[in-house]
Amino acid sequence: MDTKAILLSICVVFAGHVYATDIPERGGLNFIKLAADYGYVAEQYEIVTEDGYKLQLFHIPGKGKTPVLLMHGIFDSSDTWIARGNASLAIALADRGYDVWAGNCRGNRYGRGHVSLNPDLDAEFWAFTFHEIGYYDLPAIIDTVLNHTAADKVDAVGHSQGNTVFYVLASARPEYNGKVNLLIALAPVCFLNNVPPPLSTVIDRSPMLYEIAKHLNLQELFQENSVFIVTWRKLCPIPIIGYTACILGNVFPIIGYDDEEMEVDFIRTLVEYFPSGSSTKNLYHFAQVAMRGQFARFDYGTEANLVVYNSSAPLEYELSAVSFKVALFVGANDGLSTLDDVAILRQRLPNVVQYLLIPRKKMNHADFLLGRNMGKYLFPYIIDALEKNEGIL
Repeated sequence: MDTKAILLSICVVFAGHVYATDIPERGGLNFIKLAADYGYVAEQYEIVTEDGYKLQLFHIPGKGKTPVLLMHGIFDSSDTWIARGNASLAIALADRGYDVWAGNCRGNRYGRGHVSLNPDLDAEFWAFTFHEIGYYDLPAIIDTVLNHTAADKVDAVGHSQGNTVFYVLASARPEYNGKVNLLIALAPVCFLNNVPPPLSTVIDRSPMLYEIAKHLNLQELFQENSVFIVTWRKLCPIPIIGYTACILGNVFPIIGYDDEEMEVDFIRTLVEYFPSGSSTKNLYHFAQVAMRGQFARFDYGTEANLVVYNSSAPLEYELSAVSFKVALFVGANDGLSTLDDVAILRQRLPNVVQYLLIPRKKMNHADFLLGRNMGKYLFPYIIDALEKNEGIL
C-alpha cells in the first residue's frame, strides 16, 4: 500500500467520525415503517443488556412454532433484512407465516443507547467488539424472543458478523447452546486467514491505523451525521459517477464484483441504510483475527492480557463448544468469507448439518442480503433448511 492509499484510509476513518454541520437526520424509513409499506404491522421492543446497553428489537408476528431470529453483520442493522421490500428475507419469511424477529447490536442506529453512558461524550461506550455483542447483546435478544413467544429455542439466520457472535455466545456462555435450534450462517465470518487484496493489505496496516485512531480519539465509525455518511448519501446515488466511485471503486473490490444483483437503481435505497455505526475497536478485533490466524478474544498486548485473561495471549474461542446445528451457506465470489476460511470453520464446528455453495457463481458477500433476485437463488435454500431442521410451520 503506498502513502496515498494509507492517507486515504486514515481520512475515511476520520470522516466516519467527524460530524457534518447543519445536516438533518436521514429521511430513510425505519424498520416499523418499512414493514408497514409491505403490509405488515411490526412491533418494537427495547432491550437492556446486562452491561447497560439499550438495543431495539423488531418483530413481525407469525404463526411459526419456532421463532426465526435475524442477526445483521458489522456496520449494518435490522433494516438490511427488509430494505429490498417484497424481495427481502424478512418479508419472504413473514409471507410464509414465520414468526420473524430482527435484532440489533450495540453501536448501530438502533443501538446507541445506554443506562448511563452517552455515546457522543463517553469513550467507554465504544470499548466493545464482537465479543461483547456475542456475550451480552445476543443473550438479551434471545431471552426476549423466547420470553415473548414461550418457545424453547430459536432458529437463527446470521450474516457475516451476525453468525460470528453466535460462535462467541456458544463458546463463552455454553448454556445458550440449548436455546438455539439451528443457525443458518450466510457468508460466515470466523477465520480470516485467506482474505485477498485490497482488504488484506489494509489488514496488514491495521495496527498503525488503530494507533492513529486512538491518538485522534476516534472510537466510533460511520456516525449517522458524519461527513463521510453525508457525502456517501449524496455522492453514491449520482448516476454513473456515484456508482463507479462508491460501488465499483470501493465496495466490490472488498466483497466481490456483482453489478447484476446490486444494480444502479438500488443504490439510493442502499445508502439510506448502510453503513450503520460500530466501534473502531470492533473493526480492529476482526483485523487481529486475520493477523493472528486465530479466532480469539481481543489482544491488548502481553502485559494487559495477563491482567485481563491471566494469559500473555488472548484466549481462543472453543468452537468445539458450539453444539447447536449450523448450516453454512457460502458464495464462490465472496471476498470476505472465502471458501478456504469457511473450510477451516467447517472443520472446527462439531455439528454442521449442511454446507451449501450457492450455485450462482457471482454470489458475493452482499448478495446474501441485498441481491435483487435472492428469492430465486437463496431463499428456497433457507426455507428448506428451516423446514428440514424442525423450523417447520
